[in-house]
Amino acid sequence: MSRWNPCKRSEFVKRLRRLGFSGLYSGAKHQFMTYEQHRLTIPSNAEYSVPQLRLMLREVEQITGRKIDADEWNNL
Repeated sequence: MSRWNPCKRSEFVKRLRRLGFSGLYSGAKHQFMTYEQHRLTIPSNAEYSVPQLRLMLREVEQITGRKIDADEWNNL
């Protein structure tokens, strides 16, 4: 079983695209990506810590309606 690791912002965006998210659009304060009619804010940090990554992935799980474990995330 894989562990959660910090993730660079660019890698996070690439993996979200593989999950079906589109764009990296400019918003008021942050950029965002879309999945169907949902919008996910992308923080401007250069790298996301494990707690921040898990928090954002919980939101991704709610948007997509499926669970993402560490193995799947690391293989995207």
